[in-house]
Amino acid sequence: MNQKVAQVLLLATSAIALSGMSPPPKGDISVSITNMRSSEGVVRACITKNRRTFPNCRKDPDAMRRVVDASESVTLTFTDVEAGAYAIALLHDENDNGKADRALGMMPKEGFGFSRDARVRMGPPKFDDAVIDFDGTEASLTIRMRYML
Repeated sequence: MNQKVAQVLLLATSAIALSGMSPPPKGDISVSITNMRSSEGVVRACITKNRRTFPNCRKDPDAMRRVVDASESVTLTFTDVEAGAYAIALLHDENDNGKADRALGMMPKEGFGFSRDARVRMGPPKFDDAVIDFDGTEASLTIRMRYML
C-alpha cells in the first residue's frame, strides 16, 4: 500500500473514531414456525427492509433468505441482521418447486406466514402490517403457518 493511501485510510478511521460513530449493531433473529400441516417439502423464508417489494423478496437483492426442511417443529435463524425495520415472509413449499402454487390462479395451495402474524385479506399483507423493529440484539419470534386449502 502506498503512503498516500495509508494516510487517507488513517484519516478516515480517525474521523469515524472521533465522531463516535460505530457500525450498526448486528444480531440474530430466530423464528419458530407453528401450525405446520405436514413435514413435506421445505419452508422458504425471507426478511426484507424493502416495503415496495414485500412479500416478494426475489425482487430485493438485499433480502436475506433461508430454506429449511419442513417438519412439525421448524425453527430458522437469520444471522448478522443490522438494526432496522423488517418484515418476514414464509412459504411452506410442500412440493419443493421453488414457487407458491395457486388454485384457480389466485388461491394459495401451500402454507404461508408473515411476521406479526399479519393477516391476509384480499391479497398479502402490507409491509407496515408485518413490520418488526429490530434493535440489533438477539430476537425470537413465532409465526403461525396458514393454509387456505
